[in-house]
Amino acid sequence: MTFFTNELTWFLDIYMVLILGYAILIMSSYLILAYLSTKELNSYLKKNSFVDYEVLLTSEFAPKLSLIAPAYNEGFTIEENVKSLLSLNYNNYQVIVVNDGSKDNSMEILIKTYDLVLTNLDFHEQIKTKKLKGIYTSRNAAYKKLIVADKENGGKADALNVGLNIAQNPYVVCIDVDCILDKNSLLKLAKPFLESHSKRIIATGGVVRIANQCVIKNGRLVEVNVPDSMIPRIQVLEYLRAFLLGRMAWGRLDGLLLISGAFGAFDKEIALLSGGYSTKTVGEDMELVVRMRRYMLENKLPYSVSYIPDPLCWTEAPEDFKIFKKQRSRWMRGTIETLSFHRKMFMNPKYKLLGIVSVPYWTLFEFLAPGIEFIGLVITLVFIILGFLNWHFFILLILFVYSFAVFFSVLALFSEERTFHKYPKHTDFFKLLIAAFIEPLYFHPMTVYSALVGYKEKIMGTKGWGEMTRKGFTKKE
Repeated sequence: MTFFTNELTWFLDIYMVLILGYAILIMSSYLILAYLSTKELNSYLKKNSFVDYEVLLTSEFAPKLSLIAPAYNEGFTIEENVKSLLSLNYNNYQVIVVNDGSKDNSMEILIKTYDLVLTNLDFHEQIKTKKLKGIYTSRNAAYKKLIVADKENGGKADALNVGLNIAQNPYVVCIDVDCILDKNSLLKLAKPFLESHSKRIIATGGVVRIANQCVIKNGRLVEVNVPDSMIPRIQVLEYLRAFLLGRMAWGRLDGLLLISGAFGAFDKEIALLSGGYSTKTVGEDMELVVRMRRYMLENKLPYSVSYIPDPLCWTEAPEDFKIFKKQRSRWMRGTIETLSFHRKMFMNPKYKLLGIVSVPYWTLFEFLAPGIEFIGLVITLVFIILGFLNWHFFILLILFVYSFAVFFSVLALFSEERTFHKYPKHTDFFKLLIAAFIEPLYFHPMTVYSALVGYKEKIMGTKGWGEMTRKGFTKKE
């Protein structure tokens, strides 16, 4: 019995050291990324304070863009969203809405609102997709930029590939149709394509913000509010951390693996040469970026992926746990699939910073972290039951992790206040500050559980997105 007790004590000591080491490692990486993000953000704001986007708006050299917006059962928001897309400050662009076999009245709303009729649009099907039912354009000259493709249901990736086939311009902007764009979004997103000389910009991403409880009028965001409901409110903080203190750093390192599917621009030629969006994953946005980067590296072509820190896109976040769980479990499945498809890149110097830093980071801190946390919780419970837990060390560890989580959220909140200040009300600031203290106890366990569901779904072979119910945006009376 003494031998068993000694062995268990030894295992407990090793376990505590490993948990503490992992916590310090992940926190250190967050701090390094936050430091790099701050430097890059300051540099961007300083450089762009002199930019006159009106010059780009009227320039004949402004890149020609095709916006692709896949839609599935988006009847609650589709009218406002398409209005938003058609009213952006940009000259050289078209809007392609792809109705992916919606079961609701999305198509009827589009036909009635925008006076659509069937047309014989000539295009080359470079990527094989599900059958097209028809392509529509408007009889109203005010909507001459709009093309609507109606197709059989094939998933978001298949719908995006239809848009790639139809797109008539050299750059495509892929956007979730439930998003509301800032009026100057395209001007800012197109700028890197115009500036690059030595390297080809193959993709550009922008910041996504939460639109829940914001006021939308005629497809435009007219009032920003922090959600009253706690789940979307904490997601506001989560998005601030991810975009302001995470992706800014990866953009500076040129190691971005993900451009949000909600809003990103791509070089159409490279996207097509890379094979378009994969229908074999639910993480098609991340997988395409990795595959495009891999294509450029394997063909020894100089390139770069740009990132814009301005809040360019506003999207509706899940407001209840059921929908949130579906979204996050799908994100985990997409991460697993992308890392699996491109496992050859892991620690492979052939792929430079992507192979040595980006892919290992995502594997260790995005894919494995929920599993490590769950295993740690199970082992801790076993030690509590057996009466072997060092409570003094355990409580200090919990306080350390909790304090860091709150600190990092507050850091993201102050970064937002110091830069873009999209939440001007004092009440909104304090709502987010309170959420920062609640998140580790309330929201984080939900996130970990949803990721574990993603593990299970991947093992069980679950396919598809699942139904994502939306409430629609608040309209100004």
